[in-house]
Order: sequence, then C-alpha cells, then structure tokens
Amino acid sequence: MTNVEHNIPPPKPSLNEAFWYWLKLGFISFGGPAGQIAMMHQELVENKRWISEKRFLHALNYCMVLPGPEAQQLATYIGWLMHKKRGGLLAGGLFVLPSLLILIALSWAYMRFGDLPQVDAILYGIKPAVVAIVLFAAYRIGKRVLKNAILWGVAIAAFIAIAFLHVPFPAIILGAALLGYLAQRHYPAQFNVNNAHTAAKKIEGAAVIDDDTPTPAHAKFSWAKFWRWLTIGIGIWLAAMGILIATLGWQATLTQMAWFFSKAALLTFGGAYAVLPYVFQGAVEHYHWLTAHQMMDGLALGETTPGPLIMVVAFVGFVGGWSQAVLGADNLFLSGALAAGLVTFFTFLPSFLFIFIGAPLIESTQDNLNFTAPLNAITAAVVGVIVSLAVFFAQHVFMQHGVSTLDYVAIGIAFLSLVALIKWNLSIIQLVLISATIGFFKYAIF
Repeated sequence: MTNVEHNIPPPKPSLNEAFWYWLKLGFISFGGPAGQIAMMHQELVENKRWISEKRFLHALNYCMVLPGPEAQQLATYIGWLMHKKRGGLLAGGLFVLPSLLILIALSWAYMRFGDLPQVDAILYGIKPAVVAIVLFAAYRIGKRVLKNAILWGVAIAAFIAIAFLHVPFPAIILGAALLGYLAQRHYPAQFNVNNAHTAAKKIEGAAVIDDDTPTPAHAKFSWAKFWRWLTIGIGIWLAAMGILIATLGWQATLTQMAWFFSKAALLTFGGAYAVLPYVFQGAVEHYHWLTAHQMMDGLALGETTPGPLIMVVAFVGFVGGWSQAVLGADNLFLSGALAAGLVTFFTFLPSFLFIFIGAPLIESTQDNLNFTAPLNAITAAVVGVIVSLAVFFAQHVFMQHGVSTLDYVAIGIAFLSLVALIKWNLSIIQLVLISATIGFFKYAIF
C-alpha cells in the first residue's frame, strides 16, 4: 500500500457487500467470542478498513458490558453504524443464522443416530485447537488493548480473581470500570484514546469509519429514539409471548422455553460460560427437557460449530422439542426445529435492542475519558478472563479421561495450533479442519 493509498479510506461498502461478508462470517466464526472478535478485527480493521481501531474498540468495550454474546452484539453494532437498522439486523442475524441451521442438522443427527466413535475422534482433535484459538484471541486483543502498566495490572488482577478467587464476572467488570474511572482522574495521559490509537492508525491506514469520522445522523442519541426502540422491543416480546400463551397455554413446553430463555438472555454477563450453569439447572433438573449427558454433548457441539457459544441453547431447544414431541410423535424433526428457532429468537432479541437503544449514547462518548477509561479497563479485564477460560479448557482437554495423567497428543495439537495461528497466520477454519482430520486419523490408526 502506498502512502497515498494508506491515507485515503476505501469506498464505503454497499449493503450487498456487507451481506456477503456477514454471511461468510456466520459460517466461519469458530473459536468462541474471543476468536470471533479477533477474526472481525483482522478483516474489518486491518484488511477491509471499514472501521478504525479506535471506533472498533470503543464499540467492543460497550458490548463487553452487556449481557448476551458480545461478538454477535459487536457485529450488530458495526452493521448498524454502517448501514442503519437494516445493517444491524443483517449483521446480527447472519452471525446467528448459519449456526442455528448447522446445530439443527447436528442435533437431528445426534438424536437420530446417537453416539458415534468417529464423532468423538473428530472432537478429540478439535478441542485442543479451541484452547489455542482462545489463547490466540487473548494475545491479539491484549496486544492492542494493554497499552500501559495500569491496564496490564487490571488484566492480571482479573485473571487471578476469576481463576483462583472465583469472583463473579459482573463483580470483576464493575471493579475494572471503577478502577479505570479512578485511574484516569490521576493519570489521564494513560487513557488518552487519540494517543493510544495513533500507532494503530498509522499501520492500518484510513478507514471508512475513521477516528474523526462524524457520527452519522441515525447514530446520534435522542430520547425519542430511545423510547421508540424500547417500546418496539417490549412490544415484540409481549406479542410473541401472548401468541404462545393464547394458542398453547402457559404450561406448554414452548411457552415455558420462551419464558425461561428470556430470563437467561438477561443473565449472560460474562458470556455463555457464565449462564450455562443456570441453563443446566433449568433445562435438565427443573424442566427435564434433556439429560445431563445430552447437555454435555450439546456443549461439545456448541464449542466446535461457528457462531456464539450461547447457541448451545438451540441444541437444548431441539432436544427438548423432540423429547417432548411438541408437534406430535410423527413430527419429531419439526418439533425440534421449531423449539430451536423459538429459543434462539427469545435469547437474541435483547441483544439487538441493547445495540439499537444504547449504541447511540455510546457513540456520543468517544472522546470523553469519563466513559472511555472505564470501558478500556473493562476490556483489559476481559483479556484476563479470556486467558482464564483457556486455562479452564486446557484442564479438561489435556487430562486423559478417567485418569490424572496428561494427554501429550492433545498438548501437542494445541501447541502446534498456537504456532500456526501466530507464526503462520493460518485461518481458524483451516485450523479446525486440520485438527479434526488429525483426530479422525488418530482414531483410524489406533
């Protein structure tokens, strides 16, 4: 790229161009939220230059605070910023739709054919790669966010708090935000957003939505827009619940699923792993929609399919709809597919509303250190939490089943995967396919 090209932003992508990018992302977004965010950063900031580093991280910081899948919300935010509400709906919807369709197909195969050793072998190869993907994401995000000793300290403290002291994630978020606010009062230069991103901007070049690009009219905050979107969101939820209650009754399986996952959607601070115990307790122990063994199998499928990990709720819905035969014993597939789509709708509805309602306010705080410093500290804390998640994965993946010895083959796959990501710039989808092949051949040979 020449200096002239470097300083000239690329043409604004059309809605059609955005459609094909978000659709592609929906099919290749492996690696959980950390991997998905890193993937979006590489494409949108570094390659396509649709949005600058500063604007990307500012949006990410807000999404980290929200309940729900932060990667899907970040996609919705960027899509909305570029192409208004149509862009937001397109980006957020396509981020989820491929995952939903894939999980419906996998859930059907799971219920129809049961456990297969070949599937276990493929998962054996993929799971160590997932450990590497999470570590790689922490590395990429940390390299861009941890710009001073204060933020490094926040990341390390967050890791210790969640990994060893078992501090709840919401408490870590609040503590990081408070620390960021207090730190910027005493060390404002450490949190100067413009200075912090100068180097990155020189590397990536001018973007369509650059640091100094004026906020478009549709992204400016107003109380009229706030109340309009809040009314629309509550109205959609009430209408959907009202239809279920009127046609099926309050105690019906689908109605109870809608109610349960509406509550779960508002409790997902810290991502899917923070809410999975709640989902397990409700779906397995209270409602008996599926067994504990099926829930663990569903989690494995969720870890190795594209899209947010919280999409495991689609598996829960499918198995519950199938086992409860909500459309009759002759329509088990349709029963499962309907339930999977229903729980996905109620799980993700709040995510769209959080963006359409709150993002305009966040856009107005770009250069206000009272807002940006706490958000930067939150992102630093999340880096520590992501590392703790990788450690959690590693503990379960690297220990051989039923014994306390290390699985050196799994460790080797994870190490080579991390090298491939950092040194060889291997794409995540390529890594997943290669790792799956290694796992399958290990099964075939041994």
